[in-house]
Amino acid sequence: MPLVDHSGLPTFSDLRTQGHEILTLDRAEHQDIRELHIGFLNMMPDAALRATERQFVRLVGACNRIAQFYVYPFSVPGLARDAETRAYIEDHYSRFEDLREAGLDALIITGANVATPEVEREAFWEPLVEVVEWARESVASVLCSCLATHALVRHLHGIERTPMRSKRWGVYGHHVRDRSHPLVREINTRFDVPHSRHNDVSREQMEEAGLAVLVESDEAGVHIATSPDRFRIIYLQGHPEYDANSLLKEYRREAQRFLAGEIPLPPPFPDHYFDEEARHRARDYLDEAVRARDAGTEVPDDLEQRIEPLLDNTWGDSAKAIVNNWLGLVYQLTDLDRSTPFAPGIDPDDPLGLMGR
Repeated sequence: MPLVDHSGLPTFSDLRTQGHEILTLDRAEHQDIRELHIGFLNMMPDAALRATERQFVRLVGACNRIAQFYVYPFSVPGLARDAETRAYIEDHYSRFEDLREAGLDALIITGANVATPEVEREAFWEPLVEVVEWARESVASVLCSCLATHALVRHLHGIERTPMRSKRWGVYGHHVRDRSHPLVREINTRFDVPHSRHNDVSREQMEEAGLAVLVESDEAGVHIATSPDRFRIIYLQGHPEYDANSLLKEYRREAQRFLAGEIPLPPPFPDHYFDEEARHRARDYLDEAVRARDAGTEVPDDLEQRIEPLLDNTWGDSAKAIVNNWLGLVYQLTDLDRSTPFAPGIDPDDPLGLMGR
């Protein structure tokens, strides 16, 4: 939680000047410790639905703010679902109509698999837009991941994502470009983030539309940007929520496609993810699997077990710190009534008071 300037100690003023959250004594005495209500729009395909749910809920739960977090998973129509997943959503997920009536303090929107280059042609586009338009007026801040970022910048800012020649796939080093923004306060100024995408929105496109770029990679492009007001929408192109083995699971799926004859060549290794020993084990596995397939014998299925002990997670702490900062800001800015997005005196067009700087 933020420090309270209860004594006029000059250090409090110095820290406030440096961008730290310092509450006045009056505000602290009138502030209630309360819960936060966070919507979680999960648009991931069936195979990744529960893993993505766990990853994001874990990030929220890792926040060390003194608050109780109520997370409400929900989905939207237009996403292909099998019977088992539909039953799971029916049993465990909220209805958007109910959340809209009750209100939310914040909203997380995941990526999704798409079948067409133009995301606005997807069957889930209109239901997604309905959620976004409601959230723009009713939610303090929306955190978007990967495809959700591309969808929202297309809808809200007219930015067309650009297909890349090859998939951006791996773990990449990033630098904080705007160290003054409270979202990246006290995090490492250089840290890793996984990416897994076929399309890109560039820094130039974002800045031309008035978005603020906070974190960027020379190799992988923009990771974090914000809406022009600097807070209402947080755009992520990477996947800070990933487990250490998430990219390994993607590699395994591509390897299975190769072994099934769906793609002509073995998949490339994710960038900066496998060390030399992991690459050696992956090659050995594929050699054994190809021989077994061609001989008509059982193909081994232990790729993950061979490689997972060699993997490192070099992004989790930074991901937790950023989500911690985000929820801390939401906590400070929102009203006690969850149906009202901001506390009295907060400017919805400049909630962090950064626009005049």
